Amino acid sequence: GSSFTTSSVYSSILPTQEFSGYSSLGQNQFSQYYSALPPSTRPSSRSRRPRPACPPETLSPSDVSPPETLPAGAALPAGVAPPTGAREDEAGRRNCVGKAKGKGRKADSSPAADNDLERIFLWDLDETIIIFHSLLTGSYAQKFGKDPATVLNLGLQMEELIFELADTHLFFNDLEECDQVHIEDVASDDNGQELSNYNFLADGFNGAGGGGASGAATGVQGGVEWMRKLAFRYRRLKEIYNGYKGNVGGLLSPLKRELLLRLRSEIETITDAWLSTALKSLLHIQSSSTTRGKCMNVLVTTTQLVPALAKVLLYGLGDVFPIENIYSATKIGGKESCFERIVSRFGKKVTYVVIGDGRDEEFAAKQHNMPFWRISAHGDLVSLHQALELDFL
Repeated sequence: GSSFTTSSVYSSILPTQEFSGYSSLGQNQFSQYYSALPPSTRPSSRSRRPRPACPPETLSPSDVSPPETLPAGAALPAGVAPPTGAREDEAGRRNCVGKAKGKGRKADSSPAADNDLERIFLWDLDETIIIFHSLLTGSYAQKFGKDPATVLNLGLQMEELIFELADTHLFFNDLEECDQVHIEDVASDDNGQELSNYNFLADGFNGAGGGGASGAATGVQGGVEWMRKLAFRYRRLKEIYNGYKGNVGGLLSPLKRELLLRLRSEIETITDAWLSTALKSLLHIQSSSTTRGKCMNVLVTTTQLVPALAKVLLYGLGDVFPIENIYSATKIGGKESCFERIVSRFGKKVTYVVIGDGRDEEFAAKQHNMPFWRISAHGDLVSLHQALELDFL
C-alpha cells in the first residue's frame, strides 16, 4: 500500500484547476495547478495542551542508555516534567531575555556548494510531509473517515516520543524559552571550546532563568558567558542531529525503538501511506534528477526548532533535511521572514516552490511571488510526484 505505479495515476494526474497567480513555472501542463480549496481551518495559535491522563509507558531518564557521545547534562533533570503540546503555529512563545534581535547571527551555512542550484522546494512539515497535528485534533479522522479514538491514540503516543527525545537528548528543557530560527543563529557566541567532557548539567545554565543560584559565577542571562553556554547547547544539538540523523534508534531504548517502529507503521496504514508518498517527491528532489540543474529541499515549520528536529528524526527524515536546511518560524511569528532569510542565503536567481497545507505558507508564497502547491489530500502528493517526474516543476 506504500507504492504506486506511474501508469496507474497518469490518467488522473493532470489537474485542470488553477495553480497560482504568483508566478509561472513555465510549464503549461502544471503551472496552472492550484486547488482553490477553502483556506485551512487550523487555528493560528494554540495553547499548550496538558498531558493525557493515561499516557503510554514513559521511559525515565535512568532507563535510557545514551551513546557515549551524548552529554550527561542532556538528560532530563529529576523531578522536572516534560513540557507538552508545543504545536505548529506557537508564534507567541517567549524569546530569551537579553538576546538582541539578529545579534551576531552567522550567515546560514549549507553543506554543499549552492552556485549550481536551480530550484529550491520550501516544505511545510505537519499535514504536508507528515500527519501529526491533525491526529491530535481529530480533524484527520473526521476528514478521511477514520476511527477517532485510534487516530488520537497514535497521535498521543507519537507526541510523547517527540517530547521525550527533545527533553532527554536535545536540551529542550534548557532551550524551550531560548528558541532560535536556525541552528547557526547563536554560533557567533561560541568560542569553539571542546565539549567532549563538558558537563552541561553543572555549568549553571538554566534556560530562561539564567544565572541560577550562584549568581555571577554562572553569568547573567543574555550576557557573554550565558550566551556562550547557550551556543554550546546549539552546537551539541547539531552534533547529535548529524550523528543520529540516519539512526534515531541509537538515541532510544530497545523498548522505545520498538514503539517507534510500530507507531510509524500504524500511522502509515491509517494515513494511507502519506509519508511514503511525500518521500517519493522529497527523494526525487534530493537526487537532483531533473534536467535543468540541482534542486534542494528546505523545511520551514512553525514548530519550535528543537521539537521540529525531534519530529524530523523520529519520522525518518534526517537524511532528507540537513540541519542547515531546517528553519523554525515560531520565534519570528511567520514564515514570510523565514522565506526572506532563505532568499538572502541562496539568492534571487533560484526558483523557489512552496509546498504546504496552510495559510501561513500560502501567504508567505504570495508575498514573495513564489508558486504554491497546496497539499490537502493524498492525491495532491501523488500529483506533485508526477509533476516532478515529468519535469513540470
